[in-house]
Amino acid sequence: MSHDDAAGEDLDLRRGRRLAIDVGSVRVGVAACDPDGILATPVETVDRVDGGVREDTADLNRIAALVEEYEAIQVIVGLPRTLRGEEGRAAESARAFAARLTRRIAPVPVVFADERFSTTVAQRSLRTAGIEARRQRDVVDQAAAVLILQSWLDSRRDARAAGERKG
Repeated sequence: MSHDDAAGEDLDLRRGRRLAIDVGSVRVGVAACDPDGILATPVETVDRVDGGVREDTADLNRIAALVEEYEAIQVIVGLPRTLRGEEGRAAESARAFAARLTRRIAPVPVVFADERFSTTVAQRSLRTAGIEARRQRDVVDQAAAVLILQSWLDSRRDARAAGERKG
């Protein structure tokens, strides 16, 4: 079952690899972290297939294969929200994709993370690094997935540290 970012607290503290995905209308960016949850790195960009309710589409199959290959214990899906925190068409698409992915990779849980600026920040970073616009298309979705995962990992680490200081 898919959850919003706060769900799955016990799992959030377990050691293991996580994958993050940035669901776009044309491509899905994939990133992974090390088993200690310290650093997110790009994995690949998967071409999106408009599968509606089908769960045997090439994009879902590839992501399921990556979950298995990386032995992921959790998948974090970027949930695009507006500046006011509302969900629009892109969020609906991400939720629908996540629901199909959840059924496809069960029992590996899928959770959501706020990603309202990930693609914009990724594009700016790539431009600053001197990567030309034509090549950006190939890596921007991966870079956005890296930002989603790194932010998610950092927030869990910060929350854990705060809890340890209280205890």
